Amino acid sequence: MEGMNALGEFLRTCRSGLTPAEVGLDDPDGAPRRVRGLRREEVARLAGVSVDYYTRLEQGRHSTPSDAVVRSLARALRMDDAASAHLADLARPGRARPGGVQPVQRVRPAMQQLLASMTDHPVLILGRRTDVLASNALATALLTDWRRLPARERNYTRWVLLDPVARERFVQWSLVAADAVGTLRLDAGRHPDDPALNELVGELTIKSPEFRAAWGDHRVHERTHGTKRLTHPEVGPITLHFEALTLPGDPDQTMFVYGTDPGSSSADNLRLLSLWAGQHPDTTAARDLEGPAPRSSGSELSG
Repeated sequence: MEGMNALGEFLRTCRSGLTPAEVGLDDPDGAPRRVRGLRREEVARLAGVSVDYYTRLEQGRHSTPSDAVVRSLARALRMDDAASAHLADLARPGRARPGGVQPVQRVRPAMQQLLASMTDHPVLILGRRTDVLASNALATALLTDWRRLPARERNYTRWVLLDPVARERFVQWSLVAADAVGTLRLDAGRHPDDPALNELVGELTIKSPEFRAAWGDHRVHERTHGTKRLTHPEVGPITLHFEALTLPGDPDQTMFVYGTDPGSSSADNLRLLSLWAGQHPDTTAARDLEGPAPRSSGSELSG
């Protein structure tokens, strides 16, 4: 999934994406470089470490830099908050569970009732690996009926990358897909020994060229808020703003609440969708979901 030297791969990718001018360095000879991005010695100088030490980090011969070095590297490589957090995760990998098994995540019944009561806003709860743990009726009508999928396929990133409906729904599908992959990378740094994540990455690598390209870029993305543009076959275009809220008691569960600008055509179309959902309760009724059950990393993939 992450390879034997995830820290070095991430540093190398970040280094290759910068130019001397972007980090305030002079390039005296001005000659074309044999490789893209900054040189190792330039990153070492910016971070205040020796070239030998930085080289050992990239080559995997030293994998536990101090917190101070991690912060210096993040500054030197102009990392945003999400990338800095990912670097820290890779430098301090979490303790693996026995056998690598992660417990099945479930949404509390009271939270399920709250979702069902939110009839004016689409709401999703995602867990580790972007597994879809809960969806209210309006979110189901907006995206897809997750309960009709096998439990191991109730995954947001998998749906975006592999389901043709997702390509039709999202106006900016490529951006949505890249962000989903970036979120999955963050999770891989936090849970490097999760066999279900390993299996998911393996399946998407085989089946999706877009995933292979985005995963190889090592880009990370943290879901906090944003805008998504969709086209629904029943009501037409809808532009939604979302806020991501981490749920108390389980930092690996995130609730996404979507809304529209008051008085907009998107607000009108979302109301129409809510009416349509009310007329099709069998299709859109909210139900407790659970992500893929724990399994060994050697289990077979399914399509």
